[in-house]
Amino acid sequence: MNREEAWSIVCEFIQNEALRRHSLAVEACVSAYAGKFAADGHGVDAETWAVTAILHDFDWEIHPQAPGHPMKGEAILRERGVSEEIRRAILSHANYSGVPRESLLEKTLFACDELAGFLTAVSYVKPTRSIQEVDVKSVKKKMKDKAFARAVNREDIVNGAAEMGVDLDEHIDFCIKAMQARASEIGLAGTQ
Repeated sequence: MNREEAWSIVCEFIQNEALRRHSLAVEACVSAYAGKFAADGHGVDAETWAVTAILHDFDWEIHPQAPGHPMKGEAILRERGVSEEIRRAILSHANYSGVPRESLLEKTLFACDELAGFLTAVSYVKPTRSIQEVDVKSVKKKMKDKAFARAVNREDIVNGAAEMGVDLDEHIDFCIKAMQARASEIGLAGTQ
């Protein structure tokens, strides 16, 4: 499966524009890590990583509750010929799936998912609603505010960085930069 095919599945199943942009934000982070790991000598397939990130929440609108998401979605992806590697990574991004995160792709998807959502939320409270205004300090401050973006699991953000073996501040900064590079596409270019 290539990126265009994955995006067409997302557009078939997701009507909510914010959820579509979330898929693209996660893809921005995961794809940036794919590039970094490839440069570091890890044998990663950038297209597989992009497809995984794009598809990770494709079934959210039809299965918005655990354990339907992503387990029921996995069956749809299997029917569509999506590889075992991608399906397993998507299953492993849900702690309750029982699928342990073992591969670098699986750990990266988990580490980027909640963080991308949180970075989006932080962007929305900036004066111009832009990811360009977001920095590590403001993200860490908002992480301490339990009332802010309460649906985002802070523990998953912290654990995701730890599972990857990456310093939390470095992980946050890396994902901010990845999302800044694609700000227009993910709807975070701002109002000015």
